[in-house]
Amino acid sequence: MSAGGTLEVHAPDGMPEVVDGDDLVGLVLGVLGPGPVDGPVDGSVDGSVDRLVDGDVLVVTSKAVAKVEGRVVPGTREEHLDAETARVVARRGPTRVVRTHHGLTLAAAGIDASNVEPGRVVLLPRDPDASARRFREEVLARTGRNVGVVVTDTAGRAWREGQTDIAVGAAGLVVLDDHAGRVDAHGNPLLVTAPAVADELAGAAELALGQLGARPFAVVRGRGDLVLAAGDHGPGASALVRAEGGDLFGWGAREAVVRAVRAAADDAAPFGTPATPEDLLDALRTALGPYGASTTVVGPGLLRVDTVHAADARTAGGLAAVAFAHGWVCAPDPAAAPGAYLLRPVVPGPPVGP
Repeated sequence: MSAGGTLEVHAPDGMPEVVDGDDLVGLVLGVLGPGPVDGPVDGSVDGSVDRLVDGDVLVVTSKAVAKVEGRVVPGTREEHLDAETARVVARRGPTRVVRTHHGLTLAAAGIDASNVEPGRVVLLPRDPDASARRFREEVLARTGRNVGVVVTDTAGRAWREGQTDIAVGAAGLVVLDDHAGRVDAHGNPLLVTAPAVADELAGAAELALGQLGARPFAVVRGRGDLVLAAGDHGPGASALVRAEGGDLFGWGAREAVVRAVRAAADDAAPFGTPATPEDLLDALRTALGPYGASTTVVGPGLLRVDTVHAADARTAGGLAAVAFAHGWVCAPDPAAAPGAYLLRPVVPGPPVGP
């Protein structure tokens, strides 16, 4: 895909506070100005965007969508956090980073207590992609304009201070611009470059929206190449969510240790698919250190570890925890001397060679 070098973002003032049952599309179009007109439409005389054109992207905050969908509830974040959580990823004191039922990884499940009356909180929309699709269809029906829609929320980033807006819902939009198979100007292949353009649009819009500006939507113009044909809603923002086990950081640092030692079957998925025998053996050498172990291949997908200090609790416990975290199971070898363990991957893998 390609686009020109100009991107316009306009977040107009004048939007009223929205409540449950409001016509959000109607309110947005009312702020933008009259309905469809014939021919191309430019900005108004003061440079603002007062009408939509085909190829525009409407970026709407999840809070505005949630409010009109009745997701404002009485209580505190803590009172609603468990219900909005699929699993806890990491915890530091009172702060919980969780994976929501949408698959999003957010602090406090994205529950927001700002810009809402005291004693109430705003939950994320139940299905942000579906919300974006309905919004897009209504815009097309009322204006005849084919636009993309992004529903945004604010999120932190691993390894980085601060927050930025991301796309939690999308419709009619390429959300991931996969460059695999392309080459750069020097002929080098682009193997893993895949800009999350829906997130980039969300971040660009947030600069105009502001956190305290009472501007719940923005129009982004200049990336019509990312907008899909009318009726084609695309994969939605859910396509940007990695499946369980696909992320290198499925657990927080402390939680990963606890879950590996606990070794419950329902904790295994975030650790990912089984590691190769080579990676597992390298991890065992690192973890066990001077306690050591010798390893032999018993058969395809089956290793036997003979520990140097069979009676040492650290050896047996560490062996089991490291194996679990790497997608392998560990059990004493009944046909060998004490201190010998058999290890096999949880799911069938390639044969283990000598």
